[in-house]
Amino acid sequence: MKSYEQVVADFSAMKDEKYRAFNERIVNIPAGTSLGVRTPQQRSYAKKLILSDGFDLGDLFDFPDNIFEIRLLKCYAVGYTKMPFAEKVRWIEKCVALMDGWAVCDLCCSTLKEVKKHRAEFLPEIEKYVDMGTEFSQRFGYVMLLGCYMEREYLPAAFSLLNKADTRFFYTHMGAAWLIAEILVHFFEEGVAYLKDCPLDAKTVNKAVQKARESYRLTDEQKNYLKSLKK
Repeated sequence: MKSYEQVVADFSAMKDEKYRAFNERIVNIPAGTSLGVRTPQQRSYAKKLILSDGFDLGDLFDFPDNIFEIRLLKCYAVGYTKMPFAEKVRWIEKCVALMDGWAVCDLCCSTLKEVKKHRAEFLPEIEKYVDMGTEFSQRFGYVMLLGCYMEREYLPAAFSLLNKADTRFFYTHMGAAWLIAEILVHFFEEGVAYLKDCPLDAKTVNKAVQKARESYRLTDEQKNYLKSLKK
């Protein structure tokens, strides 16, 4: 297993200073807390690392979390490492604890594709994270729902969990709005019915409508109707 210093050196060899400065602004992290490695390179590195001699997830998670790419590396490694799903659920909990911004949250979610094969089994975990009520535990739940649970049978669960959104948190607010917008794209009538009678605040309803109306997957007629639902 490579040491923390070796991994940082490997990432440093891939860094792009202009990208670092740009990306730190986009992902809203303090200047100088990332190395400037692009996402495809990070993912490729993670896939190679987990196959290297002596790789151990426990050792990796012992690395300090002060560098953006290291936090992401841990999430990618959990997503890419083959293991029984029940074990992966425990490692996902460690990933959620790392989430301190939308980028780590969303990039982790996009790596956990295996959840699609275990939707029913993982749904209680999503409920647990939403019930935690923290900004990124809730965003994690909503982004996982829109990525892995966009099926009619899971709409009641999605609506119930959306009702718990603490939209005082900006990234919870945005995650909830994004999930509603995706529901409107896939299940327009059900999404409209939810918006008409949901407890969410005006800013979240309006953001969901805005994001849905920006989609090319809805008709002009549908978009015009959604505009009438704004609060």
